[in-house]
Amino acid sequence: MKALKSLLCVAVLSLAATTGAFAQGASDYPNKPVRVIVPWAPGGPADIIARIIAQKLSDELGKQFYVENHAGAGGNLGAGVAARATPDGYSLMFTSQVNVINPHLYKSVPYDHFKDFQQVTRIATSPNVLVVHPSVPAKTVKELVELIRKEPNKYTGYAQPGLGTSAHLSGELFRLTLNLDLPSIPFSGGGPMIQSVVAGHTPVAFSSMPPAAAQIQAGTLRALAVTGEKRIDSLPGIPTMIEAGYPGQTGETPVGIFVQTGTPKEVGEIIRAKVVKIIAMPDVKAKLASVGFVPIGDTPEEFTAYLKAEGEKWGKVIRDGKITIDRKSTRLNSSHIPLS
Repeated sequence: MKALKSLLCVAVLSLAATTGAFAQGASDYPNKPVRVIVPWAPGGPADIIARIIAQKLSDELGKQFYVENHAGAGGNLGAGVAARATPDGYSLMFTSQVNVINPHLYKSVPYDHFKDFQQVTRIATSPNVLVVHPSVPAKTVKELVELIRKEPNKYTGYAQPGLGTSAHLSGELFRLTLNLDLPSIPFSGGGPMIQSVVAGHTPVAFSSMPPAAAQIQAGTLRALAVTGEKRIDSLPGIPTMIEAGYPGQTGETPVGIFVQTGTPKEVGEIIRAKVVKIIAMPDVKAKLASVGFVPIGDTPEEFTAYLKAEGEKWGKVIRDGKITIDRKSTRLNSSHIPLS
């Protein structure tokens, strides 16, 4: 009995010490550099925004916030790294809604999103965009749909930046909803895809805004519609899919901040408060707008509800489109055609 009491006493003291350490850590957070894990290669939407916000957080909180890119497996590799990190607020993750989409795509993922992570805030979001090469005679979405149905062999597919990406899923939602004979043509990223569209090799594409925005503004691509609920300030002349006559096509690329489950609540509150302040700064708003993003800064509860809805919505598209990605290989079904 004495031994049992001793063990219980040790356990209680250990828990108290751990809780006290976390509380103390939260009160002077951050007291050392903070790594920002981005599960994507440099140059993508999450990476661009992570670097903007990390620099501002460094300025605001007086400690360095530095970006670590852990690209691979559609974001799964970096998310796995983040999930295994100590829940103390010193290993943040910046990514999109991919964590709730990938379980529908892969046989297994190295995390359980809603068990391993806590939502901090959705920093900003950007719609996807339907673009065509200027040689395509369609000036509207309806004209493009008519062309595809009239000459299905001429437009043999739409380009997209990678299987399971937000842009790809927007394309699949469009294809499935309208029952179009328009397979997807996957690329290894937004940059290579946009280069192919600009060159006219794949004249129709669904893209996220960052790789497409400059080409649209330069006139080397024609944007037919954005997939957001509203038009974006950087491209005010481009209608939404709703305005183009196709409701139910909303699809976007949000970038949010996540911490590990068990991270002190006060740490998340500190980070969110600073980020909300940062995204309201005129220079940050301008930088976000330049790559097609709109500031959000929602609450953890709102962000969680949003992610659950996204998982359900895109999970259905993935099932209906029979899209599957194996861990070691990519398996394409009949709705996808590989590049030659």
